[in-house]
Amino acid sequence: MTFQAYIDNIRAKTGKSPEDFKKLAEKKGLLKKDMKTAELVAWLAKDFNLGHGHSMAIWKVFKDKGWVGNPERKITKITL
Repeated sequence: MTFQAYIDNIRAKTGKSPEDFKKLAEKKGLLKKDMKTAELVAWLAKDFNLGHGHSMAIWKVFKDKGWVGNPERKITKITL
């Protein structure tokens, strides 16, 4: 299944786009830059009966659009 097919299936099942989920998450107070993947997945499963794969597609849109942050990875210098 392509990524777009996931998004299309989500819209067919829920009537909602990723942008709609963003607005709903903001209203619920869930959406914040440091939001964890598990928080979004749990919410989408509980409120919209979406499975893990479909929830992860929504998560990807959230990340790609900058709605949730990409925490900077700390690089540890390794010396031998």
